Formats: sequence, structure tokens, C-alpha cells
Amino acid sequence: MTVVPQVTGVPISPPLPPTRLILDQSEPKTILRERVRTALIALPGYFSFNNPVSGINATDLFNLNTLLGAGIEIEVVRTLNRLRELWDPNDEWLGYRFERSSQAFPDVRLVRRDNDVPEIAFGIELKGWFLLAKELEPSLRYKVAPSACAPHDLICVVPWHLSDAVAGTAQVTEPWVESARYAAEYRDYWWEHIRKAQSAAGVTYPPNAHPYPNKADLVSAVPDRDGGGNFGRLPRSKPLMDDFLERTLREEVLGIPVRDWALFLRTHSDTADSATILKTLLQQLDTNQNPIGIDRAQRIMALVEELAGLII
Repeated sequence: MTVVPQVTGVPISPPLPPTRLILDQSEPKTILRERVRTALIALPGYFSFNNPVSGINATDLFNLNTLLGAGIEIEVVRTLNRLRELWDPNDEWLGYRFERSSQAFPDVRLVRRDNDVPEIAFGIELKGWFLLAKELEPSLRYKVAPSACAPHDLICVVPWHLSDAVAGTAQVTEPWVESARYAAEYRDYWWEHIRKAQSAAGVTYPPNAHPYPNKADLVSAVPDRDGGGNFGRLPRSKPLMDDFLERTLREEVLGIPVRDWALFLRTHSDTADSATILKTLLQQLDTNQNPIGIDRAQRIMALVEELAGLII
């Protein structure tokens, strides 16, 4: 168990980690949320993004989330609305539909607008993750205060890649879905009690944060000190997303794991020749340090051949 040194010199154990709120399983909103979660997990089988990408240099692929990320998220919302039969099979939520507003929290809300004041059932904070990004993890900064999350709200990270790795149409893989409030609480717990902070580790919350705020409302938690700008990076709040990250990086594109595609693209540069690239890859897969290096090197070499006609 991790311990936190105190100024008295006597280490004490950190407080117990937060737990997910126990919801009433018979409540209509709880039933609805679980059905929407099921629809999100089924997303890869229904998602379609009919805007093929081609002609992008390999070294520019890392920026693809900036170029296409919003479009991917919009299509996810459209897909959820098309999957109504999964989350509202008995027509109990007629008039409600998912709407996206990038400046709001959560940025996707299930809303009915029959009256002057919209009725919100619950929300989803939706983030896309381009799988060939340099860092091999989602780059999201999730800073919302726990009190701004309604009990049924979710956070969802949707991984995506191009069908031919460096070209083709966008395809999604199974997303990560978690309670929005629990994710915020665990983020703060990790920040304050688990990470090895070299300075102040507290977090300050806005005094009036509440669910479904207006754009002008203050809802972000603020760390006492964050020189590296890392507060809110959920993948680093271990082990919150560890299983999801490991499973997703094993996903294959053209028969090659995502992790190996990303390794190749990180090694490639505008001026590097194939011999330099291969040498660097083999150094990174040194069998003296990595017992599966030979197998991975063979996959990387296959990857190089696959890319030859596309980027060289």
C-alpha cells in the first residue's frame, strides 16, 4: 500500500479510494443509463464515417485527431440516436434525443425540448482517441469537479483508427465507459494521495459547481500546483484506465497490433531512410531486454512492407 510521508516524520496510509455511487437499479434513469452503456459498447458494429482520408504524410498522422476528432464525436452521437431501439426499446423516453455541444459539460446530453426549459435525462462526456497518436494514450484533460457530475452521467472514450492504418475510413473500437463522477473523484484521489508529488498536491473546487452548468459557470477543479500541466490526464490516474489501454493497444489493423503501428510511426521521420528506421526499431526491440523482441521485430518488418507503397 502506498504511504504518504507527513511532516511529523510518521507515515500514514492514504484514505480509502472513492467508490462508485450505488444507484437504484429499479429507477428509470438507471435502467436507461445501463442500456445506453450497452449501446456504447456495441458502437463498433454500427458506426460509419463515410469520409475517406488519403494523401496524409505519415509524420502528419499524429495530428489527425485535431483534424477529424470533432467529426468522429458528432458521428458517435448520430449513431447513438440511430440505436434508439437498444436504449429505449419500450418507447419510455419519447421525445428525447442525444445532442452534442462541445462547449458544455457533459458535451453530450440526452434532452427533450418540448418545453421552454430543456429536460435533461443524463449526459455523456465524450472524447475521441486516435490510436496512432504518439503517446499511446488518450490526450484528454478531464478537469471537471465531481459536484458538476450528476449521478447518472458517464464519461466515454472512443478509440478510432483509419481502416488502412494511414488511409481509409475511420473505424472505432470498443470504448471505455465509466461513471463521470467516479472518474473525477478517482482522478483527485490519485493526484492527492497516490502520485509522488514533489510539491503541494491539493485540489480546489469551485464553490457552486452543479450538474448541467451553463457555459459561463465555473466547474473545473484546480490543482494547487501543476507545473507539468498533467492534472486531468485520466490515463495517468492508474489503474483507472489500465485494462482498457492494454486491451485497445492489442487491437489489430491490417493484422498488425496498434502498438506496433504507433512504434513504427514514432520512429519514422521525413529524413530517415529504411535502414535507419529498421536499426532504430531493432534497438527498441532488443531481445536482450525484451524476450518477445524477435516476434515483434518480425511484425514490425511486415508493417514496413505494408507501409512501403503508402508513405515511401
